Amino acid sequence: MPNGDTDDTPTAVVLDYLPHGRSDDERPQYEKEPLAYAVSVDDFRLFELVLADDADISIGDRIPVERGDDVERAHEIDYADLSGGAQSELVYAIEDTVDADTERFVDFYNDAQPITTRLHALNLLPGIGKKLRNNVLEARKRRPFQNFEDIEARVSGLHDPKDVLVERILEEIEETDLKYRIFARRDSE
Repeated sequence: MPNGDTDDTPTAVVLDYLPHGRSDDERPQYEKEPLAYAVSVDDFRLFELVLADDADISIGDRIPVERGDDVERAHEIDYADLSGGAQSELVYAIEDTVDADTERFVDFYNDAQPITTRLHALNLLPGIGKKLRNNVLEARKRRPFQNFEDIEARVSGLHDPKDVLVERILEEIEETDLKYRIFARRDSE
């Protein structure tokens, strides 16, 4: 499957597949379109995809979010619009995305900068206050972090830096009124 690196077409991970459409759709079965819910890999936007009747996809598949063989239509949605199954699957899809592109997320710890004169991007991560932020900044001055294990070993008090990022990404996806977003974008941004 395409990985999204060759063009501007977003690639998304399928969170839920509804071959018979939404359960709250009152139309007769034969009029319902197969649907999938997906989260984009690059900017964690949520999509509802209307699929072709013969689409061959499964939960966890990476598919392009564009009209093509499997996808007939796609539109961006909010977290509240996801099915229960898609909401449950979201955390696993984000963890897999972070694992698949570790360098990108480790580089966040290496490259994060102040947002304002009083707020640093690292402070937006859950559990990172002034002291822990300063520990990260001191450790990365010595040499860049190589992976999440390196971050955990060199930054005293920061346990499981990958899970901290996953938690922030989930917060950015679920919350509609956040002032600052680092990872998850919305159509309006």
